[in-house]
Amino acid sequence: MWLRYCCLPAYILLAWFLPTELVDGNVRHVNIGFLLSKEDYHGYVNEVLNELNDRSQLLPSNTKLNATFQVLSWNPIESALSVCQTLVPTQVYAVVVSHSRNMSSTSPASISYTCGFYRIPVIGISTREHVFSDKHIHMSFLRTVPPYSHQALVWADLLRYFGWTRVVLITSDDQDGRAIYKTFHGLEDDLDGSNGFMIERSLIYKPGGENITNLFTSISEVQSRVFLLYASESDAVQVYAEAAKHNLTTDGNVWFVTEDALTGKALQQAPEGIISVHLNGSDERSHVTDAIHVIAKALKSFFEENTTAPPKTCQNSGHFWSSGPSFYRKLIGTKVEGETGYLSFNMQGDRATPSYVIYNSKRNITTGVTEHVKVGEWDSLTQLKVDTAHLVWPGGRMGRKPEGVSSSSKLQITTIETHPFVFVEPLDSEGKCSQTISAVECHKHNATGEWSKMCCKGFCIDLLVKLASNLNFSYEVHLVEDGLYGSLEITNNNTKKTWNGMVGELITGKANMIVAPLTINNERAQFIDFSVPFKYQGLTILVKKKDHGSSFASFFQPFETALWLLIGLAVHIVALILYVLDRFSPFGRFKSSQSSDDQDALTLSSAMWFSWGVLLNSGMGEGTPRSLSARVLGMVWAGFAMIMVASYTANLAAFLVLDRPEASITGINDPRLRNPSESFKYATVTGSSVEQYFKRQVELSTMYRFMENYNYGTVDEAIEALSANSYSSQLDAFIWDSAVLDYVASNNCNLVTVGELFGRCGFGLGFQKGSPWTEKISLEVLSFHESGVMEALDGEWISNKHCKLSDNQPATLGLSNMAGVFILVAGGIVMGVPLIFVEIFYKHHMETKEKQMQLARMAAQRWRGTVQRRRTIRQTLLNKAQQVRENQKSNMRTWPLPAKTKDEESRESDIATISQTHQSVIDPTQSNSDLPLLHSRGSCCHRNHLTGQAEVLEHTV
Repeated sequence: MWLRYCCLPAYILLAWFLPTELVDGNVRHVNIGFLLSKEDYHGYVNEVLNELNDRSQLLPSNTKLNATFQVLSWNPIESALSVCQTLVPTQVYAVVVSHSRNMSSTSPASISYTCGFYRIPVIGISTREHVFSDKHIHMSFLRTVPPYSHQALVWADLLRYFGWTRVVLITSDDQDGRAIYKTFHGLEDDLDGSNGFMIERSLIYKPGGENITNLFTSISEVQSRVFLLYASESDAVQVYAEAAKHNLTTDGNVWFVTEDALTGKALQQAPEGIISVHLNGSDERSHVTDAIHVIAKALKSFFEENTTAPPKTCQNSGHFWSSGPSFYRKLIGTKVEGETGYLSFNMQGDRATPSYVIYNSKRNITTGVTEHVKVGEWDSLTQLKVDTAHLVWPGGRMGRKPEGVSSSSKLQITTIETHPFVFVEPLDSEGKCSQTISAVECHKHNATGEWSKMCCKGFCIDLLVKLASNLNFSYEVHLVEDGLYGSLEITNNNTKKTWNGMVGELITGKANMIVAPLTINNERAQFIDFSVPFKYQGLTILVKKKDHGSSFASFFQPFETALWLLIGLAVHIVALILYVLDRFSPFGRFKSSQSSDDQDALTLSSAMWFSWGVLLNSGMGEGTPRSLSARVLGMVWAGFAMIMVASYTANLAAFLVLDRPEASITGINDPRLRNPSESFKYATVTGSSVEQYFKRQVELSTMYRFMENYNYGTVDEAIEALSANSYSSQLDAFIWDSAVLDYVASNNCNLVTVGELFGRCGFGLGFQKGSPWTEKISLEVLSFHESGVMEALDGEWISNKHCKLSDNQPATLGLSNMAGVFILVAGGIVMGVPLIFVEIFYKHHMETKEKQMQLARMAAQRWRGTVQRRRTIRQTLLNKAQQVRENQKSNMRTWPLPAKTKDEESRESDIATISQTHQSVIDPTQSNSDLPLLHSRGSCCHRNHLTGQAEVLEHTV
């Protein structure tokens, strides 16, 4: 053996001198190399080639095919040597290779390496390992069989056909095991929701059975009982044995396996009811025939181009066939209808259109041996056909398919905080949930990435407790990590959409059940199962109550401002006309009271008081109209007042007693919603069913695009933004489920729901596709509806209202409604108190003025009296002086008087002057009693001598 390896250069040198291309006249001879598993195939190859050569229409003109045959060695080095020693020297255009089932794939790999180096195409007819699809390694390799990983396509169609959505994938830890996992995982992402499935658990074992004994230790944590197995024949025997120990091959389980897992010893040890996928047309002769026809058809188009001859030696390691890549492209682009079916290739050189046979393992009653029986077939064009009538499932069941899931007694529950359905509160001081409330422990994912214990209560938690008690299952509750309900979104710059939120956790297996107000819609129902609705509801709009301005003027609302002004004007006009009519009427109180006391006369003020008294129905205590004309006007005014008061009373009842808060919008069809603008912002919750509802409705597309910029992450955040007093970034309307918003509006009297319900739907509990709990819990929910349990929960958590929401229910009047009346009274008091001081001051001022006037009158009277007295005294003095003169004259006639001197005349003149001065300075208040004294003094003066009269008068002054 080693001698042959050492003599390799000699073989190469000998091959250089051998003929490489035979030309018989104008006939081109094309050599094809064959490295097959048996010598018996040599004659069959020649027969096929001769048949093709005789049918010249299948070949290029003047072309004849020749075969260079060699039996494939189990040794890869010998296989590579045979290529260089036997095939390359004959200038082969292509090499067809196959190997037996008990032979390693290393020999075909060595042939692919050697031929690929020189760009000589190699066609494999039995090699199914995934590594041959790698064009970086096997650049010139193609095959008439698909890789093992292609069986995942058949598995996917079987799952679609039977409706199982959760599987356990068991693969070996090798290249083909990883390839089938990758292929199946890709199909899991690509399938639509109606036929979707997921890998709930992937179990990987080391080839050779090293860790197969521990393969199913954690299977109790998995709900799915649909197993997909890729294993070799020997490994499959151990897997079946371990599965039987864990009761995984009994009734209720499902097994899909690949071809090797149900052949030979694996078939003998396989339990009954296994379904396997086998490649159809695995006969080596048929594949040889199809490979030759592919080469012949490719040559026909290849020779139409300018081509070069293949290499004829392996000696020059730097020389390769320049036309080899072109011929390879012609081969993978060739399509033929061969003995193995329709044959075409993909870009990796693998067969793109294989067909499979589906077998079912059954126990032969007579012999007791397990046999595989054909129950269906799969083709890439016609897809899947299964004879379910004769299909046997594990445990010997026939007919109805197994559930494919385990009815685990402990369920993982996912929920979301949404009042009033789920409240989340911290633990008490003892680290437990309070015993006074019906709360359960739940786990919340905090900001540090850890799970912390909390207490959950609410409508849904009470429902969960009752379901668990009646159906005898345990549970563990956790809050959804991302805080979302669940929507199909593109994440991490991926072109494929994935579910987030609670729905995503349910699909990925993090939870077995959703207990939350999850809206039932078609999009979600394609990926998960729903129970019957536990509450029916719709969508509504929550807004802040409209601000009416100051509530102090509520009692002015029944009448408009213009009407109030007209009433006030009418009061004063009627009062003025009443006064005028009664004033000028001959039968009025003014005319009839001229001869008597005029206290009852209709003055202008009493007419004003009469007019206001009739309007306010306060009675009249002062003068009333007496004339017929004024009384007619008074009666008309009384009727006017009655109508106005009655109208005011009726409207006041409408505005105050039945006053309902006005909303800024009317409903979903409001123009401010249909024609959105920045002045009125409205939103919903991101990733919720409400957002999906607006997204699906074509007529609401404008609203959906507007809301995308304002949507909130949670319901609480949106309600907080709506209730905020800040107007810079305030939310004007929030669209959400009516059950939640009615609860919010009943506890926050500043918010109100508006409009009719739209988008009616129901809340349901979510389950994984095919879950056995769906039917059980749905029946229990129906019984709760019939027995009144749901109504009791609704009354406890949702209908417990603090604010009255009914539009037909009268509102109780409060201080805010009647504050204006009290303020009016307070205003009257405030106006009345200062007026009393004004009145007191005015009265005091008038009294003081009256006293001053009285004093002035008294002073004037006294002054007039004094003046009169002065005149009287003067006259008296003048009379006395006249009498004295007369007496003197008479005396002078009797006694002669001496002549007056100048001094005496001067003295008399002074006395007269003094007398006049005396009269002007006498006290005006001097009484008349002083006059006798003056007269007596005057008498004394007269009795004295004239010479002494001046001194007496001077003394008196």
